[in-house]
Amino acid sequence: MTLSRPYFVVKTNANFPGNPSQRGLPTIQGLLLLFDAECGSPLAVMDSMSVTRIRTAAASAVAAKHLSRRDARNAVFIGCGVQARPHVAAISAVRTLELVYVYDIDAKRAEVFADELRAAYPFNVEVARNMYSATKASDIIVTLTSAMKAFVGPDDVPQGAFVAAVGADNEHKQEIEPELLRGSALVVDDLEQCAAIGDLRAAIQASVLSRKDVRATLAEVVAGVKQGRLNDDETVVFDSTGVAIEDVAAAAIVYERASANDGVRVDFGE
Repeated sequence: MTLSRPYFVVKTNANFPGNPSQRGLPTIQGLLLLFDAECGSPLAVMDSMSVTRIRTAAASAVAAKHLSRRDARNAVFIGCGVQARPHVAAISAVRTLELVYVYDIDAKRAEVFADELRAAYPFNVEVARNMYSATKASDIIVTLTSAMKAFVGPDDVPQGAFVAAVGADNEHKQEIEPELLRGSALVVDDLEQCAAIGDLRAAIQASVLSRKDVRATLAEVVAGVKQGRLNDDETVVFDSTGVAIEDVAAAAIVYERASANDGVRVDFGE
């Protein structure tokens, strides 16, 4: 999609850990402010989480398209929170899924999510009673948690699988064991950011990996500058921490599509 003008975005977020259990709201609350980059005029105000959910899932889908096996049919989504729905939608858009497992430490939430998926998609949906049985039976593994300790290791992933590690986005979070990263081809969304706050961070701290062990960034793979998956037998991990330019691109696309379809306009004044 070609944009009509240059844009810049300001994103402001705040964390409210009590929101999910106390208010039924997402932990993160915030806004995206979109501006014309040539003159500075404010153009739009958006809920940041709505845009972030979509662009995060879209990035995972791009990674799955380039890094998972073409014949990948089974997938497991670990964590049934706000990122789960857009991730199922995005991954199923790039791979023809036949069986989807869902898992959450809150079994009831997993059941509700599974029912939603059954009503919306043609593939079979199962609630995983044992997370590791599901990961071992899946071609695509997507981790969408706020875990502070790694829970997916080399013995939990079948040969040739693609793992999208989405949850680790600060220096306290971790989903993937360093040994799994060492034994896999590792692709990151942003090298320096993943080394600081992604699952790569823990592997570097454990002296298991260094920055030079990363095969490529996702942008390099998409652009054809570097290779992603080399063969069907290797395991590939995508370390996703979220890149700010994705927010800018997503917000610009939302604005231009809303404008083209007579979206609601508010005069910000002079």
